[in-house]
Amino acid sequence: QVQLVESGGGLVQAGASLRLSCAASGRTSSRRTLGWFRQAPGKERDFVAAITWSDGITHYADSVKGRFTISRDTSKNTVYLQMNSLKPEDTAVYYCASTRMPYLITTMTRIDLYENWGQGTQVTVSS
Repeated sequence: QVQLVESGGGLVQAGASLRLSCAASGRTSSRRTLGWFRQAPGKERDFVAAITWSDGITHYADSVKGRFTISRDTSKNTVYLQMNSLKPEDTAVYYCASTRMPYLITTMTRIDLYENWGQGTQVTVSS
């Protein structure tokens, strides 16, 4: 079983940066791909970015391309989401998720492909 714990959220002004962390426990084979999703109040949970654990291949939602960067530190069992040039519309609860299945990275936008989820961390961007 994989446990995921997010941290790093907060309240920032538009244009600022934040780095979210997702600490993962459990066997490496149980978390082949990790992803970040976000959910704004009254809206569905949306894909943000994903990364394969073994070789660091990434995939991004169009809305964050060029502003957000997903990375992983295998020595720390942690995945990061560096968020730059934040906008008020980035306000949401951000969730980390993992899957043990070797899906194509481009398919990892689907919520149903992930088996484990963290509790989320709130990001609020003021205008």
